[in-house]
Amino acid sequence: MRLSQMLFVTLREDPAEAEIPSHKLLLRAGYIRRIGSGIYAYLPLMWRVLKKVSQIVREEMDATGAQECLLPQLQPADLWRESGRWDTYTQAEGIMFSLTDRRDTELGLGPTHEEVITTIAKDMIRSYRQLPLHLYQIQTKFRDEIRPRFGLMRGREFIMKDGYSFHTSEESLKKTYQDMDRAYSNILRRSGLEFRAVDADSGAIGGSGSQEFMVLADAGEDEVLYTEDGLYAANVEKAVSMPADAELSPFASFEKRETPGTDTINKLCKFLKCSPTQIVKNVLYQAVYDSGITVLVLVSIRGDQDVNQVKLLNELTKLAPNYQAKTILFLTVPDAESQQKWAAKSLPLGYMAPDVADDYIAASKEVNSKFLRLVDRTAVDLTNFVTGSNESGYHVVGANWNQEFPLPATVVGVRTAKKGDRAMHNPEQTLQTARGIEVGHIFQLGTKYSEAMGATYTNEQGEEIPFMMGCYGVGVSRLAQSAVEQSYDKDGIIWPVAIAPYHAIISIPNISNAQQVEVAEKLYAELNQSGIETLLDDRDERAGVKFKDADLIGIPYRIVTGRSLAVGKVEVVERATHKSHEILIEEVNSTLKQWIDRAIK
Repeated sequence: MRLSQMLFVTLREDPAEAEIPSHKLLLRAGYIRRIGSGIYAYLPLMWRVLKKVSQIVREEMDATGAQECLLPQLQPADLWRESGRWDTYTQAEGIMFSLTDRRDTELGLGPTHEEVITTIAKDMIRSYRQLPLHLYQIQTKFRDEIRPRFGLMRGREFIMKDGYSFHTSEESLKKTYQDMDRAYSNILRRSGLEFRAVDADSGAIGGSGSQEFMVLADAGEDEVLYTEDGLYAANVEKAVSMPADAELSPFASFEKRETPGTDTINKLCKFLKCSPTQIVKNVLYQAVYDSGITVLVLVSIRGDQDVNQVKLLNELTKLAPNYQAKTILFLTVPDAESQQKWAAKSLPLGYMAPDVADDYIAASKEVNSKFLRLVDRTAVDLTNFVTGSNESGYHVVGANWNQEFPLPATVVGVRTAKKGDRAMHNPEQTLQTARGIEVGHIFQLGTKYSEAMGATYTNEQGEEIPFMMGCYGVGVSRLAQSAVEQSYDKDGIIWPVAIAPYHAIISIPNISNAQQVEVAEKLYAELNQSGIETLLDDRDERAGVKFKDADLIGIPYRIVTGRSLAVGKVEVVERATHKSHEILIEEVNSTLKQWIDRAIK
């Protein structure tokens, strides 16, 4: 392609809307254009990148025996109600675009396709002889992000590969899950990315186990915790660890003490001259179940620890049947406005004890009349601890479970693992931290959807059995931008060779120079004919402008038909290193072929 004929506009300044480097660079380099909040047009250069990523994905998926299909983006709400996820996606998480057609039928734009694919399996798979089966698609998805940002990282419309597998046994499911682990690792490796596979929370998708694939980058929204021995890595939402040992308490007897202005752990520790490991803090949450019941949750946890809200959500979801519910719509720390709706009197916030009285909750059909009291494992074994007194400005010291305070019946593990914690598999290993961008996620769904939607097959004994299912997703457009976030410099993008829109760009310093143009045209034809995808910058611009644009758009190799022509050579500059080579014109093709082959292996 000749740049003079291409839709090619670059910007010298960073767009005001862009926050992270990859977003700024994709806009500046003319890869994408913002059409609306979280909505972007993929321009010609970007579309070439996306097609290359998609091709790598297809090759790796096809190699596992998966079959490609294309599912509808418009999905009936009834399917989602069947699975029990309509309220979760339209209200709790609120990420599904929903609409009503002219017949008053409710529909949703697909953020994911478990319900659709399960319906197909229910209708078409009758016998165990048809299993296992693995279908996938590459398609545009829609999610109504609360705060669209970072360009293609968190948009409201994006390209994704999602796949779904059906099995007769857990063993068969695990085999496909392992196949996908290898396939996803291959996809990221072939795309030229540094990544880490980590244990993850299954979230609204559900299932028994899941793994995320993180592209390592400083601007990543996710925190990854890992050990240097390579035996453990997990998203912070899922990570587990051993906390530091609690210090011995200096308080030998129980007493109530005046502690003015100590509504935070730090202030309390300074006032009492004690360690946060000797404190039981009591954190209040408000859970709204899909049955319409609001439950006030009090979590008692060691003072130096933080509640992991994802882990807490999972624990509360297990308790949903106690409240005639299936799932949680909202989980929040109740602000003053929320408290006014259910509090019979002002709560002693910052000074609450594990036994704060249930009469703080006003009588209501919508609000459970008792606090749900949970205790984290970090607080269970504390003795002579410090905690609130249920009176503002006062704490108690020297307290013990089942003496001054009843130990809550439900013990949970909801603490947030953090850097420096000891690893569970080897206490000599400490957790390290890195930032990552989630580009892939694989799930073992089990029978969650097949049971909910009545999707069964007939086994060898003639019994109707629900399918075992797996789910596997890769964000194609997100992967493309994450490559930029991982690899750029002050001059622009540095694309991995395998997914760069073009392998090479020929820059003609002076289009008035007949020799420069002639050699450039000859190389342009020869390289493209031999499979080296090449751009020709034949614009009537200064050489400096052309070189800056070439660096900005990140083409791996720049060929300059300049002064070196006097000795039968051209200058070839490697974008990643800025290293310059003078190469004989007749050797450019073979040299580039060698470099490209080496780079994409």
